[in-house]
Amino acid sequence: MPKGPKGQKRPADVIGNAVRVMQIATGEADEEFNEDSKNKAAQQLGRKGGRARAKKLTSEQRVEIARKAANKRWAEQK
Repeated sequence: MPKGPKGQKRPADVIGNAVRVMQIATGEADEEFNEDSKNKAAQQLGRKGGRARAKKLTSEQRVEIARKAANKRWAEQK
């Protein structure tokens, strides 16, 4: 059985899936969501790590990192 973006079960056939989407859109059925599988403690530590790294870097280092990222983004568009 196919799964939705958060692991929800979806009907395998096209018509069944269309009916399910219509039911959710009209409020006849509720969409089931699994709890977010990400570890909340790990998310908090990740946020702290980014701030700590930014605090540790000098202004010139931050500018260089930003310049490299911008160059990379623009190079991919060509």
